Amino acid sequence: MTELVERLSTNNAMQKLYHEHRDGCPLPSGKVLGEIVDLMRAIVFPGYFGKSNIFLNSLRYPIGANVQQMRDLLEEQILAGLCFANASAASDHNRETEFVLLEEKRRQAVEMAWKVIERLPHLQSMLATDVEAAYNGDPAAENYGEIISCYPVIRVLTNYRLAHELYVLGVPLIPRILTEMAHSETGIDIHPGAQIGRHFTIDHGTGVVIGATCIIGDNVKLYQGVTLGAKSFTLDSNGNPVKGVPRHPILEDDVIVYSNATVLGRITIAKGTVIGGNIWVTESTMPGERLVQARKSRRKSRYDDILVTPDDYGLL
Repeated sequence: MTELVERLSTNNAMQKLYHEHRDGCPLPSGKVLGEIVDLMRAIVFPGYFGKSNIFLNSLRYPIGANVQQMRDLLEEQILAGLCFANASAASDHNRETEFVLLEEKRRQAVEMAWKVIERLPHLQSMLATDVEAAYNGDPAAENYGEIISCYPVIRVLTNYRLAHELYVLGVPLIPRILTEMAHSETGIDIHPGAQIGRHFTIDHGTGVVIGATCIIGDNVKLYQGVTLGAKSFTLDSNGNPVKGVPRHPILEDDVIVYSNATVLGRITIAKGTVIGGNIWVTESTMPGERLVQARKSRRKSRYDDILVTPDDYGLL
């Protein structure tokens, strides 16, 4: 056993697998980030998340308490993210320099947390449009409460919209943890770097993937299994993938993408385009275009293929 532990502790692979703790520089906590998400949901959707005994005439009190707690936890976790991103550089500094740098990170964390808190009314407004889009897009939904309480798209978008704000501010690691938490909860994988407009919804949702450089306009609807991904990566002279290159699709306003469709590369899906299920799209479309599968005729005909219209699939 002693020999086994020694091998595990000195294995060369450990160089990439461990994180050395430094005083005052905690790692981000999944448990605390979960609390932040719970607070975010309770602030945006009071009565549906958090305490259920909410009354309109006293709503400001529980919201105020939740906002204050969320800000405090955000400061702590943003600091942890900043420390994590600079851990290797910190090892080259003496104790006095480390203290000065830590205080600067703490100041940045307070500033960033407050900027996120100031954006909460905007996030609430955006999520309200997402609830409306989900309700209007699903005849099975009976009311907004059902959408908020039950639909995975609202849970994943709450995480995503918070994570995106942190991503834009340059907070390391935390945005990705938040969206991966939602991925585990819902089966929907949205990178925090994606840009998503108002009135966005995903019907059912399981298996949806939205890449880091995607840009999605207003009134866009996706179905389960949709991938908005990249084609092969550009490599540098050392054979490593080039980071930060726009490589995912742009979906303009009023686009619908049906189940299990795959849209790849930096192409533009123009306004009003409808993409049918189970097809690959690697070229830009024209406004209002309908893309659907071609199918073989069931009997001999002068036509080898019949273009399936949206009505054949019940798309319109």
